[in-house]
Amino acid sequence: MYLHPEVETMSRKDIEKLQLQRLKATINRCMRSPFYKERFQQYGIKPEDIQSLEDLQRIPFTTKQDLRDHYPFGLSAVPLEEVVRLHSSSGTTGTPTVILHTQHDLEEWANAVARCLYMVGLRKGDIFQNSSGYGMFTGGLGFQYGAERLGMLTVPAAAGNTKRQIKFITDFGTTALHAIPSYAGRLYEVMQEMHIDPRRDTHLKTLIIGAEPHSDEQRRRIENMLGVKAYNSFGMSEMCGPGVAFECLEQNGLHIWEDYYIVEIVDPVTLEPVPEGEVGELVLTTINREAMPLLRYRTRDLTRILPGDCPCGRHHKRLDRMKGRSDDMMILKGVNIFPIQIENILLQFKELGNEYLITLTNLDANDEMTVEVELNDFTDDYAFLQNLTKEITRQLKDEILITPRVKLVPKGTLPVHEGKAVRVKDLRKTLI
Repeated sequence: MYLHPEVETMSRKDIEKLQLQRLKATINRCMRSPFYKERFQQYGIKPEDIQSLEDLQRIPFTTKQDLRDHYPFGLSAVPLEEVVRLHSSSGTTGTPTVILHTQHDLEEWANAVARCLYMVGLRKGDIFQNSSGYGMFTGGLGFQYGAERLGMLTVPAAAGNTKRQIKFITDFGTTALHAIPSYAGRLYEVMQEMHIDPRRDTHLKTLIIGAEPHSDEQRRRIENMLGVKAYNSFGMSEMCGPGVAFECLEQNGLHIWEDYYIVEIVDPVTLEPVPEGEVGELVLTTINREAMPLLRYRTRDLTRILPGDCPCGRHHKRLDRMKGRSDDMMILKGVNIFPIQIENILLQFKELGNEYLITLTNLDANDEMTVEVELNDFTDDYAFLQNLTKEITRQLKDEILITPRVKLVPKGTLPVHEGKAVRVKDLRKTLI
């Protein structure tokens, strides 16, 4: 069951003992970083002030803006000649965020991803196909090296070219696939067009999904469509990439590897810790990284720590699936709304497909929301469509507290994206 049993089965007491040991070493390392050296002096903090895990809260947060303000190497804690690779954020505007890695960092990253893949049953002999982008995006190389570390035959298919992806799956006997949730749905649609039954015509058994918020209902749909078990994963480039947290075979939360990270959940407004089990913003501290350690990094991702123990025997804390990002929140008529709330309602209707688009407009100073969603099958039964629209609208109003305009559109109407799905178009104009 365990690739690294001595770490994966540690007791809570031993996990916290290891964390404190690594935290102290990390803070000493941070004193070689121009950014953290100045930050500690600014706040009057000395490394010896941190004598417990609770003392970590004395250290100010690190943000994405800090990385941008000190672009490209201002947070480096090692000489540049010790750095063997850098990755940067996938953002297309503004200054990117850059993360540096030593050879040690890459080795530990590969170990973490390998541990995740092993945890969901993948072994040497499996054929692992990766539909993530390679290059600066960490999802490609992160899963690549983790899969190779386990000795799997890897297929670095990269993103896009769906028919080629399917040809590789069928021709190479792919047993495990990594894809974002919306793209997994797209693969199934193209398989149907090509008259390929994934249960009959492929060897797929395991799907790794992540990189965009998705509901448990969407996961179940994907599993039913492709005939696989789909496991949720979490990673971000600032924390190396994939391998930060992963579901086990129980599929009841993402185990976050606490030998690599210290996890906090804080209120995104007050920045105070929230009680265990409550939703807040995920804050992470790296404790096993050389080139560019990060202290109390605000991820902007919203989740919660799940209470209780997991039957798998691992005592590393479990995160709930990501609810969205604090900066993805829509404010409409004074109500805070997340796209995942709307998806949770839409996917409960078997008549609806996977594709939807939320459009925000303001007409005569009045904010309006339109939800377009594709039907699974064409019908011109007006009474049926009218009743379905009314029921969807009613359930959405109960969930988000405002009444959206719901439009049911034929399958294939909404644009398809090879990368992360675009779910929201905000066309509102600022009124002066």
